[in-house]
Amino acid sequence: MNSIVERNNTHSISDAWKMLIWLLVAQIAVAFVGRSLAPLSILIGKDLSLTNAQIGMMPAALFLGQLLVSIPSGLLVDRIGTRKQLLTITICLGFSFTIITLSNSFWLLLMAVVLGGGAYGAMHPATNRGIFYWFSQQKRGTAMGIKQMGVTFGAALTALLLLPIAKEIGWRPVLFMSCIFLICIGVLTNCFYRDAMIIQKNEASVQPPEKKQSIIKQVMTMFRHKPLLFISLSLMGLQGAQLCLTTYLVIFAYEKLGLSFLSAGILLVIAEIGGSCGRIAWGGISDFFFRGERIIILIIITAFSGVFAFIFSFLGEGTPLFVVGICVFLFGFCISGYNGIWMNIATELVPREQTGLATGVTITISSWGVIFIPPLFGYIIDMSGSFSEGWLFLLIVMGLAFLLLKHTDKHLQQMKNDVS
Repeated sequence: MNSIVERNNTHSISDAWKMLIWLLVAQIAVAFVGRSLAPLSILIGKDLSLTNAQIGMMPAALFLGQLLVSIPSGLLVDRIGTRKQLLTITICLGFSFTIITLSNSFWLLLMAVVLGGGAYGAMHPATNRGIFYWFSQQKRGTAMGIKQMGVTFGAALTALLLLPIAKEIGWRPVLFMSCIFLICIGVLTNCFYRDAMIIQKNEASVQPPEKKQSIIKQVMTMFRHKPLLFISLSLMGLQGAQLCLTTYLVIFAYEKLGLSFLSAGILLVIAEIGGSCGRIAWGGISDFFFRGERIIILIIITAFSGVFAFIFSFLGEGTPLFVVGICVFLFGFCISGYNGIWMNIATELVPREQTGLATGVTITISSWGVIFIPPLFGYIIDMSGSFSEGWLFLLIVMGLAFLLLKHTDKHLQQMKNDVS
């Protein structure tokens, strides 16, 4: 089976990279809308008179929606394929965020964000499945990193384009136009992207017939998969910390560092650019220097993220702007650069035909970190009156994630030794 799959991967390598471009375009467009809440949060907060804790509830609501649909969307994409799911995602996300532009109630806004989070979360199983079927393991780390770069690149475009325009004409019309753009990209992707059906058919021709498991049994099997479970639990901390950085960076720079509105927005762009670079770089480092080993990369990323959370606790008004910029870039490079490695681990731990479900399960578990950590980060700031305590809280979170990842690595090594 492997020889057939690899032969087809080689034969269709140009098609694979073409399909990767469309996956990247779709990922950028979805992130451009889905991640728009972070840079626009300061304007939304002023418009609706929100506290820092309430602002933290917006990304939490987004990832609550992601949590609720990750497993169903993973099961669905394993059946209908990436192409059809991409079109559904862009339409649903565009529609739900259009509702946000009409909301004057914070709670109505949150409900619309939850709906949008469902579409946003369905993107990962869809695009991960595309990467897994089009690329071999030796190229998958780099390909996944490029695809995942679309998340941070889309978020950077949001901060670069939407924030300054929204300051002039308001966040509601800007967000509405973004939704129209997203739906147009979804239609284009549906026209030009195609699923790797040749590889799937060849796989099916050589696989022995197996009795189909019930959906519940498939899901429970994933939850009992210890390495996948441990990875997902550790990613609760990384995901939550990432959203704390992107959600509160503009507010932190404006209120604590005394920077202008424009400079604060540029810092968010720098953080997202750092994340985009990190997603490609960490994937390449894993492929070319660690021979496809992923877990050690997550351990390194977590350690560096903790260091930069500690450094951020000392930043204050008067810190040279270039020093702040370097710290922001490197923090983003780490805390926003892990996603490609994470997605590769999740899909490589399970059989090929279960990649969508595995992605859904790991996102479901890890999303709890985003639901609780950003609002708690904001609550700590509200209670203490200082961002320093918030960054030190993230240092503790990174320490716990580091210990869990070390335990996971030890467990995987023991499994390899038992097999050998």
